[in-house]
Amino acid sequence: MQKAVGLLALGLTGGLVGGCTSDPRPTGDFPAEAFQTGTEADPAYLLHPGDEIEVTVYTAPELSRRATVMPDGRVQLSLGGPVMAAGRTAEAVRLDLQEALASELKDPSLTIIPVGFASQQVFVGGEVAAPGMFDLPGQINPLQAIIMAGGLTDEARSKQVVLMRRLPGGEVRSAVLDVESGIFDARLAEWTPLQRFDVVYVPRSKIAEENLFVAQFIRNALPLQFQFFYDIRGN
Repeated sequence: MQKAVGLLALGLTGGLVGGCTSDPRPTGDFPAEAFQTGTEADPAYLLHPGDEIEVTVYTAPELSRRATVMPDGRVQLSLGGPVMAAGRTAEAVRLDLQEALASELKDPSLTIIPVGFASQQVFVGGEVAAPGMFDLPGQINPLQAIIMAGGLTDEARSKQVVLMRRLPGGEVRSAVLDVESGIFDARLAEWTPLQRFDVVYVPRSKIAEENLFVAQFIRNALPLQFQFFYDIRGN
């Protein structure tokens, strides 16, 4: 935990410094005011499997329905073929569904509104005080996720934190980041904010080969929900 306190003292989390106390004991709580607030510049929400969307077809009301993004990432209406929705904005899906209906309808004008959202969790494991799955409370970075998990242990390698993310196309991307350097690590900004199903893993030993480390350690440590998400397609 001493490392987590030291990182906060360096001001690497900006507004988090004001919320730090002298109590070094790990805690899963995190002050709401420390999280970033949304702005017009924030990226649009990307749909994920399990999300629900309300589809309204104005020229054919009988086709309007509430659809769930299937485990393979697709949605389908009663007419037209399936459309990939996972990892895409509602507007992008709307355009594809509209095109899919164009051969059946003269004017396939429609709208899509996300109305239900599946689990918004990340997994934080390895050398943290309280590893596990955590609900995303807002747009947070990897260091803030580690703090949510109680902070780093004395054995943690804060300069070699592994992040793993499945991209919309299904491939798994991973990176080794230096959370101790905070804003001075350019790659950290590339992975911020964290996304649903991201994995943040803090190793104890030095990482010699990133892909091998992911295969041997991280995937074996994942809970069933995350194992399914990362392994179902054979990656």
